[in-house]
Amino acid sequence: MRRYIIRRVLLIIPSFILVTMIVFVLIRLLPGDALITMIEQGLTAGRADMDKIRAELGIDKPIYVQYGDFMWGVLRGDLGNSLLSDSSVGQIIKKRLPVTLQLAIMAIVISLIIAIPVGVISAIRQDSPIDYLLRSVSIGGLSVPNFWLATLVITFPAIWFGWIPPLRYTSFFADPVTNLKQFIIPSAILGVALAATVMRITRTMMLEVLRQDYIRTALAKGLNERVIIYRHALKNALIPVITVLGLQIAFLIGGTVIIESIFALPGMGTLLISSINSRDWPIIQGLNLIFTGWVLVINLIVDISYAFLDPRIRYS
Repeated sequence: MRRYIIRRVLLIIPSFILVTMIVFVLIRLLPGDALITMIEQGLTAGRADMDKIRAELGIDKPIYVQYGDFMWGVLRGDLGNSLLSDSSVGQIIKKRLPVTLQLAIMAIVISLIIAIPVGVISAIRQDSPIDYLLRSVSIGGLSVPNFWLATLVITFPAIWFGWIPPLRYTSFFADPVTNLKQFIIPSAILGVALAATVMRITRTMMLEVLRQDYIRTALAKGLNERVIIYRHALKNALIPVITVLGLQIAFLIGGTVIIESIFALPGMGTLLISSINSRDWPIIQGLNLIFTGWVLVINLIVDISYAFLDPRIRYS
């Protein structure tokens, strides 16, 4: 097991480097220039100083030299400074990271609270009215775009009741109640789509496991149905569920971009959009590091969790 984990961690390194190289090149192919934005905002004296500023920022060097400087800074824990504000990219991301993490974690918790019980109930009541109802709801959750649902949640209550969700960010440590009021709706919207997928795979795998011989044997021996379902069937059905859930969680950060913009949450999603618009390369590169690391670590955790869910799985 230890050897497998070490090998998987080592495999993360080339994947990480490849992704950072691709993003590093692509963002420099975007039309526009951060220096033009700085001139428009009055942050520089004018176009005459552009060559001098490029030299100071190091963006006049060949792209492979820029990438080498960037990776050397990453190894030293330095993500550079923003082109527009000259603030540390690490400090900027540090302020935004808790917002996105809270949104993602709450969405995951909500989705699991909904998906696992609903998937189990739908499986053990196969082809019953409640099964058809729950399956229809899950299809609706998959079909409805979260940005459209978020827009309706803000628009209709405002028209009908004169109420909108809190749109001014409040830290959890400053006021937990206000913070949860602000996060519960966007988290639920993200969690619904995630829950729909997990619910359907949970139902499918539970149906497959419930037809196995050892389940029939347990029923014939007179074991309690609840014990059979949750101790024997559900645990064996969770491996494919964990795989799908891991993929969903890995890409959940991408789903927060639009939701944060709609609900005015100052997270990494809104920071990414503003940085792309202003061509602030160092911030885009720093955010890419966070997103890439998130996906790779989640995939590693999913792989390792298989051995804990099923003792028959051994890594050699």
